[in-house]
Amino acid sequence: VFTGLESAEMIKYAANAFLATKITFINEIAALCERVGADIKAVSKGMGLDGRIGNKFLHAGPGYGGSCFPKDTRALARMGQEHATPIQIVETVIKVNDEIKRRMIEKIEDLCEGSCRDKVITVLGVTFKPNTDDMRDAPSLTIVPALIGAGAKVRVVDPEGRREGEHLLPGVRWMDDAYAAAEGASALVILTEWNEFRALDLGRLAGLMAVPRLADLRNVYEPEAVRAAGFMACQAVGRRLDGLPGRGPDQETDRAAAHASGEHARKTA
Repeated sequence: VFTGLESAEMIKYAANAFLATKITFINEIAALCERVGADIKAVSKGMGLDGRIGNKFLHAGPGYGGSCFPKDTRALARMGQEHATPIQIVETVIKVNDEIKRRMIEKIEDLCEGSCRDKVITVLGVTFKPNTDDMRDAPSLTIVPALIGAGAKVRVVDPEGRREGEHLLPGVRWMDDAYAAAEGASALVILTEWNEFRALDLGRLAGLMAVPRLADLRNVYEPEAVRAAGFMACQAVGRRLDGLPGRGPDQETDRAAAHASGEHARKTA
């Protein structure tokens, strides 16, 4: 495709902004699924069957990151502002993506009975996606420091992320094995869907943990498998895990009310 320089630049920014919008859209739908009892995996599959939409970039999770989407959405939004033509959809995508990361922090807090203080939390995966050592704008750079700030003792396992992550995530304990990192932990968080974390022995993990609780923020595992493995509580994205305690509509309302009154809501795992 041969175009002028302006059109070539716009193609690049617009394409990445569109994909970032698609990711953010499905994450917002996931939040609504949790409230109404729908399953985001079924919703994403159904949407993806429409050829006008397609099934790419419809996987709910902790928000987009990396070297392209954050940079290009900000660049396109800034370009619109400078030329008095605001790209309001993209501006909203940037805002909502930040909110999604904070929503993941709340999920982990809920899983830990409302407080992470003095709890060992094991995080599996900190790069922005699998099969890379790229940490740029990864959701972990928001989520992990928030857990540390809340008083958690964070252990991290990532096949490639340690070299970049050691100076970006101070205060965590880096480990090489998911099972060793889970020993004595009060919560296990799947943050990046590396293949190494897709075939874990859930029963072994649950047996090693002080309190077997799972925050599956990439929807890697099916609820039935989590339940059968012995986990007592679980959080996922866009899924109501029947039979496993997690945050539902009533708990969302309780949390909002508690924050509004200046109290710290506590949940029963």
